[in-house]
Amino acid sequence: MSAQWSSLLLSLLLILAGAANTLAFAPYTLWWLPLISLVVLSLCLQHSQSPKQAALFGFNYGLGWFGVGISWVHVSIDQFGGLPLIGSLALMALLVAYLALFPALAAWLSRKLQPALPFPILFTISWALAEWLRSVLLTGFPWLSLGYSQVDSPLRHWAPLIGEIGITLLLVFAAASFSNLMRKTSSQLSRFSLESIAILLIALSPLLAPLKGWQQSEQQLSVLLVQGNIKQDLRWAPEQEWPTMLKYLDLTRPHLTTHQLVIWPEAAVPMLEPLAQDFLENLDKSALYSDTAIVTGIIDYRQQTGEAWNNLVVLGKQQPDADSGHYFYGHANRFSKHHLLPIGEFVPFENLLRQLAPIFDLPMSSFSRGSYVQPNLLANGYHLLPAICFEIAFPAQIRANMTADTQVLLTVSNDAWFGDSIGPHQHLQIAQMRALEFGRPVIRATNNGITATIDAAGQIRQRAPQFTEAVLSDQLPLATGTTLYSRFGNLPLFLLSGILLLWAAWRRLKMTAAA
Repeated sequence: MSAQWSSLLLSLLLILAGAANTLAFAPYTLWWLPLISLVVLSLCLQHSQSPKQAALFGFNYGLGWFGVGISWVHVSIDQFGGLPLIGSLALMALLVAYLALFPALAAWLSRKLQPALPFPILFTISWALAEWLRSVLLTGFPWLSLGYSQVDSPLRHWAPLIGEIGITLLLVFAAASFSNLMRKTSSQLSRFSLESIAILLIALSPLLAPLKGWQQSEQQLSVLLVQGNIKQDLRWAPEQEWPTMLKYLDLTRPHLTTHQLVIWPEAAVPMLEPLAQDFLENLDKSALYSDTAIVTGIIDYRQQTGEAWNNLVVLGKQQPDADSGHYFYGHANRFSKHHLLPIGEFVPFENLLRQLAPIFDLPMSSFSRGSYVQPNLLANGYHLLPAICFEIAFPAQIRANMTADTQVLLTVSNDAWFGDSIGPHQHLQIAQMRALEFGRPVIRATNNGITATIDAAGQIRQRAPQFTEAVLSDQLPLATGTTLYSRFGNLPLFLLSGILLLWAAWRRLKMTAAA
């Protein structure tokens, strides 16, 4: 077989291997698949003839990984973007190709630096660099990071110690080590090889549970989550503002007096906050008289400056002993979304792009950014760390806003953009990982699903059915203590990876000079 045909077959194999990763994530949860697909990639990289060919192999793996894994993004582009099919497919292809550049970079770098360090170490630290870049460039899109697939696997016990990225790097290291093992003869095997270390790290995972750093407390939070199931094409229709608000009110009213906290999802109140004062003040009083607090999403717009914020505000009781509602327009007990979604919430080069196609001029697509660090919300005495929509995918932001008083992670979203796709299931899985990392329960309220409560061990307690009007009630157990990951975050792993990369580059230069 010619080298050209061999390379083509390997590329097709890698596309299939990357695509198989999708089955590792929710709703399929075949968590063992990434280990196999990464072994395939590692074997191909070690047989590559050059860094350029290695990069091509990594790119093909990324095409399958993201082409299938984030295919749900096309639902929003196709249904709400106003583009012809060829245009929406082209935009989707551009996004997938961009994301595939990151595994291509990891593959190229690990091959370029050989043999400065053993391949499993080179591949792991190169992957760390690529994933860090993917989480920060162009505001970052760390979706489908492989560690998220492990929320139901034995490796989940590593999350309170090294976080999702640590689990990802453990998968990469183990796969690269096993690919080494497959290439060795029996005479080359040793007791203290990298393969032995990888096996030991995986085997020890269940024994790490006592090291989680948090304990379940005796305190419980009585919480009600309300899912209005408003169709996306009606979300911002002016004539639907009052029907939407009254629907949420009607769903909530029978349960007000029996819950300490009520959560409405992202932008549940579709009327701009300055125009919704009568509704909000009445809701504030209703919550007060019912001895509860209501947290709702709403858009704040300042006509004087033309600025708008995607906000969460607290209504009703700030403290259990409060004898008056505390809401007024502009009050401080609110959260403004910091991590805005490109195109959906802000448009880069908007003076140019807004003229090109309807997708660049969607309703509510020009928000101002909230501060990176903001006070926790205080609702009926409970301290809530909020994240709106895909902010929950950025653990560094969660960690920056974590305080000694934080009791619950709160995430709200509107996944109606993505229809009946795998996107909302992956979104929920990301929230589960945050619970594991930080040792705090998570409340997730959405417009049409998946609304759920998650305990501090990352297990889903209650979930509402998708695409229905629903209320979800739970007595959510709280937790105390601090995980190792919440103290140090990703810094130790990224710092170690950076030092090893610099050392490998220095050694490679010395080898090249000596040759």
